[in-house]
Amino acid sequence: MHDVQGVDPRSPRFGAAITSVLLAVALVLTLTEGTQVIGVLLLAALSALFAWGGFAGIRRHPYAALFRRWVRPRLAPPGELEDPAPPTFAQRVGLVITAAGVVLAVVGVPFAAAVAAALALVAALLNAVFDVCLGCLLYVWLVRTGLARPGGRTLSRP
Repeated sequence: MHDVQGVDPRSPRFGAAITSVLLAVALVLTLTEGTQVIGVLLLAALSALFAWGGFAGIRRHPYAALFRRWVRPRLAPPGELEDPAPPTFAQRVGLVITAAGVVLAVVGVPFAAAVAAALALVAALLNAVFDVCLGCLLYVWLVRTGLARPGGRTLSRP
């Protein structure tokens, strides 16, 4: 069943800001001689965080807990709440990108972790800075084309 309880739209942006910083660090580490393994490990940790948000739900993500505890009490209430399905789907997209980078790096594909970190960094920065969530836009497109159902479940094509 589709979850109708909304989320404060500033919470995913807050998480995207934290993610942007961590992805930037991972990108630098994967491109710096002698620190590639640490960069790949950081990217793997970020993959785990994306999995957490993508499967437990955006409201259960650790960044959401930080936002609720430390940030939201200092802000005015949001003008409106947003559907949690698109940002939750976006977390799954982030998981696919970062996990692919980690797996390809582990099997020896040069620059795979750096490319994955860079792609995820662009998406996270767009969300954090400009409030443009690429994964959310993809979700809406998939629902409109009938390839996904509202709530994030993918339809199978006959």
